[in-house]
Amino acid sequence: MAAADDVWCRETVPRVMELVSPRLPQRDACALLAVSPWCYRVLVANPKLWEVLDLREMKNPGDRLISALSLVRYRHLKVLNLEFAQDIEDRHFIHLKEMSGISLEDLEFLNLNACQKISDKGIEAVTSLCPNLRGLSIYWIVGLSDSSIGHITKNCKQILDLNLSGCKNISDKGMRLIANNYQGLKKLNITRCVKLTDDGFQEVLRKCSSLESLNLYALSSFTDKVYKEIGSLANLTFLDLCGSQNLTDDGLACISRCGGLTYLNLTWCICVTDVGVVAIAQGCRSLELLSLFGIVGVTDACLEALSKSCSHSLTTLDVNGCIGIKRRSRDDLIKLFPLLSCFKVHS
Repeated sequence: MAAADDVWCRETVPRVMELVSPRLPQRDACALLAVSPWCYRVLVANPKLWEVLDLREMKNPGDRLISALSLVRYRHLKVLNLEFAQDIEDRHFIHLKEMSGISLEDLEFLNLNACQKISDKGIEAVTSLCPNLRGLSIYWIVGLSDSSIGHITKNCKQILDLNLSGCKNISDKGMRLIANNYQGLKKLNITRCVKLTDDGFQEVLRKCSSLESLNLYALSSFTDKVYKEIGSLANLTFLDLCGSQNLTDDGLACISRCGGLTYLNLTWCICVTDVGVVAIAQGCRSLELLSLFGIVGVTDACLEALSKSCSHSLTTLDVNGCIGIKRRSRDDLIKLFPLLSCFKVHS
């Protein structure tokens, strides 16, 4: 029996832990290290387990990060999540940069969302460590400036996904740096980057022609100069224009040239009428989600156009606040849009 128990502890349990651990949250997988010396050895030797480091919302994230990156098992880290790690500071990244043997060359995605104590200096330090980064999210770090964009474009040449949402001090200068360095950019989120103007963002649209996802939520200063340029993005599938108060039917007609669009948010685009939505219906026949929330200038005519062109793709339609569109029964809606699973209409 003793021999059987020994085999169970040394071989069976560690093997089971190795099979189970990839399906667990990383924090739980780390806890398994303490089960036994045999589990520790088996799990540490599995490189797939240590490609992600998740310090989201953790206390003392800076010290934890430095300690983790000092371990051999994190040498090939691919994903680092520091979202809402509010105590992370510039000094932690600067310390990592100065440490010998620390490299993040395999890192592909870095999430610094809402790390408010990070400044341009911190961005310079951390991006210098990860030259092969492909995705960077710095959502709502309001103190960052165009200098951060300069550091990012200098240090990370392969960025495909960039989230600058809430970075209110980024200006047209930053947009020009993005345009000149990331022609292959796939995803860009500039929600609430309120200093941007048509001139700077048009350069991005002209040079980053591979864009597939574009989030312009709460940018009310852009005009049809920008929206007409969006129509040249042949690969665009996701477009959020919520609050684009200067978007007109002419601009929307140009956007309708993006035939691959599956997601289009036109919430509070108050200048839009049936004319623009009909153009979208005719040009974007793969739409799965469309929000017309709060647009009083649309009527049942646009629903009829959508039912003719998008009836076999549209699953979500929001016409809440569209007083020109009459209420319909569930059965009537299904006749128009057989795949519809979510329909929001005004009371």
